[in-house]
Amino acid sequence: MSKTETNDEGPEIDRINLRISRSFLEVVDEAWRERGFNSRSEFIRYALRDAVNHPEGASFWKDLAISEVEFADGEGIPSEEIKEKYGLNGE
Repeated sequence: MSKTETNDEGPEIDRINLRISRSFLEVVDEAWRERGFNSRSEFIRYALRDAVNHPEGASFWKDLAISEVEFADGEGIPSEEIKEKYGLNGE
């Protein structure tokens, strides 16, 4: 479900609800802080724009989503392995 908000200073904004596991949210929160974003929302908007504008790079997000499901089933790949695979480990 979404809610539309209007603002005299900018475009109409829709608010959406996103359901993700707490463990995945912790990974997302760590990512936006490490990368210097001001908020979780700013990071998610950036990630969505990037996925839309560069679908060839979406494999990272797909791997992360698949890993999240597998992790919930006790079979997942730790986020550290995904970060290493995509060179996101800060090195």
